[in-house]
Amino acid sequence: MTTAQALTRAQQLDFDLVEVAPQADPPVCKIMDYGKYKYEQDVKAKEARKRQQQVTVKEMKFKPKISSHDYDTKKNHIEKFLTQGSKVKVTVWFRGREMQHTELGARLLSNLSKQLEEIATVEMHPKLDGKNMVMVLAPVKKTGAKSEKEPKSQHA
Repeated sequence: MTTAQALTRAQQLDFDLVEVAPQADPPVCKIMDYGKYKYEQDVKAKEARKRQQQVTVKEMKFKPKISSHDYDTKKNHIEKFLTQGSKVKVTVWFRGREMQHTELGARLLSNLSKQLEEIATVEMHPKLDGKNMVMVLAPVKKTGAKSEKEPKSQHA
């Protein structure tokens, strides 16, 4: 059908003539209600954004000379963040002469990653960034191991 015929047909039906495949030879057009089409596309995009999971990054700061109780408390907070699905940026903050002993911060971060290896993977290994040593932990992806834990029913 020629373009002129298609336009008159669309006007008779009170619809729009929309080009759907301009790269085709000849170009493909469709008679449709363009406003309704745009609305449906917006609704689909909005639904896709709703279902999309936002990854949040929480941060926990340590000092190299942290007490064991404070360390345990902060470790528990990190566990909570990881189980909620957030990534955690762990920072060891060095002050003054503590910069001479960055191995203390590296040891602290390696101990933390070993203690959390069941629920977290190290996404970014410890790296010195100015006066901070930074490591990023991500939650472990869950596998289909639920079926193994289900109790088996016994029949008499």
